[in-house]
Amino acid sequence: MSQTSLFDIEKKLEELSSMGDPLEKLSKTIPWERFEKPLAKVFEKERKSNAGRRPYPYLSMFKVMILQNLYNIADEQMQFQMLDRLTFRRFTGFHGEDTIPDQKTIWLYREHLTQSGIIEKLFTMFDNFLADAGYRAKKGQIVDASFVEVPRQRNTKDENDTINKGETPENWNESKRRQKDMDAAWTKKHNETHFGYKNHVNVDVQHKMIRAYSVTPASVHDSQELENIIDKDSGRKALWGDSAYSSKSTRKKLNRKRIVSHINKKGYRNHPLSKFQQSLNRIRSKVRARVEHVFARIGQMVGGTIRCIGQPRAATRIGIINLVYNMSRFAYLENCR
Repeated sequence: MSQTSLFDIEKKLEELSSMGDPLEKLSKTIPWERFEKPLAKVFEKERKSNAGRRPYPYLSMFKVMILQNLYNIADEQMQFQMLDRLTFRRFTGFHGEDTIPDQKTIWLYREHLTQSGIIEKLFTMFDNFLADAGYRAKKGQIVDASFVEVPRQRNTKDENDTINKGETPENWNESKRRQKDMDAAWTKKHNETHFGYKNHVNVDVQHKMIRAYSVTPASVHDSQELENIIDKDSGRKALWGDSAYSSKSTRKKLNRKRIVSHINKKGYRNHPLSKFQQSLNRIRSKVRARVEHVFARIGQMVGGTIRCIGQPRAATRIGIINLVYNMSRFAYLENCR
């Protein structure tokens, strides 16, 4: 086989660009330089010596995380995909002669992100950029939550009872404890059983951007996280949500914040909704349904399952997912201008 020259690679990349490489558009649209300084602060603390091989560029590794969540690629597959795809290497900044990070390196990078707790800060930083770029939330906010599953635990009833008390089963050794997610929780909705976490989000009505989020075990009711995800900077003081948020307590919280409630009414046994209330719910649902578009897009990118153990790691994975969604949405809106 003849050796591929640098000229051949450049020619192929030009052809890919002419065909509309979505990663090239994303690369040109997102202000990546804003992420460099905060990422450097996190990883420079980790590096205690200049001996040995220099670490991979922090921003390039962050872009690897972006690719994983855009295309639902596991750590063990990422190295292969980077070696196989020219567009992936161009996006991340790894060139043909560069060593590509392996599975362990990618895991360790994400682990440092988890330990530093920086993802939420990066999310807020990008949200501030969106506001400066003309995408400030103006027409109100929509709240909702979706399940994010993790691999199911096969524990005995006694083990689950012990875990629910906040304790570790005595018969678990150190190796077994590392493989068990004691933060995730079971719950049931519409006769479907879920195990894992919830991604609680606040989406602005106009641009369908995620403005705030929180991560909890799956058993936490949607309404319990409402105060943690209300967008204080939303231009219009109006909030939409499904009937899961309908309660006297919620109404009092929104009244205190002077937010107009457009939450769907809930019917009760022997007290069904009137025709007027049903009609009002349909009108409100036309706006509220915009949040379902967000979850649908996230589902296209990463599905509904993540592979990690513990809520801190789940919060990192879900935070990156929400950030990548906003990046993707911003690039789409910019290209539509």
